[in-house]
Order: sequence, then C-alpha cells, then structure tokens
Amino acid sequence: MDVKQPAIYILANPSGSCLYIGVTSNLKARIWQHKNGSVDGFSKRYNIDRLVYFELYLDITDAIKREKQLKKWKREWKENLIAETNRSWSDLYDHF
Repeated sequence: MDVKQPAIYILANPSGSCLYIGVTSNLKARIWQHKNGSVDGFSKRYNIDRLVYFELYLDITDAIKREKQLKKWKREWKENLIAETNRSWSDLYDHF
C-alpha cells in the first residue's frame, strides 16, 4: 500500500526543453500516471514524464503554496533548483 505524503514535483520531457510542475498527495502513483499516459493535458501532449525534482511536505497546504511559488519562477531558477540535487537531470522515479 502506498503511503500518502504531500509533494511537489518537476517533470521534464526527454530533451529537457519542457518542464511541468505539479502537486500530489502520492508522488509514486502520480508519476506512474504521467509515465503511462493516463493524465490528459500538457504533460501527455509534450511527453513530459521524467521526474527530475521533488520536495516532500507534511501538509498539503504547504505543498500547494510551494507549487504556486515555483510556477512563477523564471526558467533559469527552476533549472538551477533541479541541478542542485540532480545535476544530470536523471529520472528520479527509478529510485523509488
């Protein structure tokens, strides 16, 4: 059984040219949905399914607040945030 924990996440397409920022209460299940095309919209349309960054939270309200903050950031700031913990932009989903 998956344990629910609020999280924000950043996905990238294979080339890294498109980013998607989301929030969820079950990170593993949500990324699986993106990878298997069961989430219609931007991420499916642009093949954005590589988990390159995430943050875990105790409260969903805090996660939502952080998601909104990151969505307002410049692209360069997002890239720097990802590179701080995932320099090669590898798919972190493989580590679950």
